[in-house]
Amino acid sequence: MPPAIDRIVIARQLAETLAFAAVGGLTFGLLGVPAGYLSGSILMVAAASLAGRPMLMPLLPMRILLVLIGISLGAVVTPATLNGMTAYPLSIGVLIVAMVCVSVSGAAYLRVVHGWDKMTAYLAAAPGGLSQVMGLAAEVEADIRAIAIVQTVRVVIIAVGLPAGLSLFGLVSRGARSVGGPFDPSRLGELAILVVASTIASLIAYRVRFPGGLLFGAMLTSATLHGSGVIHVVMPWWVTNTVMVAFGAVTGSRFAGTPLRMLAHFIGAAFGSFAVAVAVTAVFAAGLVGILALPIGEVMIAYAPGAVDAMMLLALALHLDPVYVGAHHLVRIFFVSLAMPLFARRAIRPRKAAAPPPAKRPPFED
Repeated sequence: MPPAIDRIVIARQLAETLAFAAVGGLTFGLLGVPAGYLSGSILMVAAASLAGRPMLMPLLPMRILLVLIGISLGAVVTPATLNGMTAYPLSIGVLIVAMVCVSVSGAAYLRVVHGWDKMTAYLAAAPGGLSQVMGLAAEVEADIRAIAIVQTVRVVIIAVGLPAGLSLFGLVSRGARSVGGPFDPSRLGELAILVVASTIASLIAYRVRFPGGLLFGAMLTSATLHGSGVIHVVMPWWVTNTVMVAFGAVTGSRFAGTPLRMLAHFIGAAFGSFAVAVAVTAVFAAGLVGILALPIGEVMIAYAPGAVDAMMLLALALHLDPVYVGAHHLVRIFFVSLAMPLFARRAIRPRKAAAPPPAKRPPFED
């Protein structure tokens, strides 16, 4: 296919994806569903993907969205927010223990109930780090399809179900709330400084391979500028809500190319491992809330084993402390990224030891 035609096809698929995202996001958002702009977009695009529509979100728009998310998150930071960081060490310590228990219990469930091999079960149960998980799965010859479906279903369930659950139990306010602020033309220069500085920082963080660099680089820069009082302007509300709708398309499009028969085959494993992860996380979160008297909604979003970008957007949409939530998900990314390769090496060694040595081949044989 010629490059020009290829670009036209991509543009059409992107336009269709954003159209589905807009319908779902606006419907849920205007109906007052908690985090509706995000969750509605995810559901609509995921449904279109499973129905066979070519849902697509190219890499460049996705990277731009991550930077804008980071800027919006950092804009809600205040000096009072930063003072709350004294409670973080204990909370983060409990988080690490919780993630270990989630991984072990989830992998045990998949092995005992569904008969999965050790490596596939562990990678499917890993609490986050989808890109790292999939890369490692390819290297160790695990079942990539099973892992991808279980991980993706977990991300979607958390992003859609967690806000509704928190609202049902009265842990967050119902109804659509204003995210961002009004557009003030007199502060256009200040907004430009915020965007440029945050973008440069995010690119640097990405270049040095900082986990979640595009999002966290922009967030930390924006948080520093706002927390110090240097910058006061925030992203316009219509930009932030548009970003939520567009990013919902990123998550929903992960189902593109997944046959319904394949999804049905692994759906039991996906929901079962999700239930195990939620149960284990809830136990630790409840204990932490009892000790530190933290808001339950913030702890649940901070401990949720979902995609970090989606969890950060939920924190923004539900008006939770983004610094607290971001610190925990950053630690989770680091922990999962470092722990998975170490576990894989230990799991592979017995395989290699048990495998018969390769037969010697005659010299010069092709």
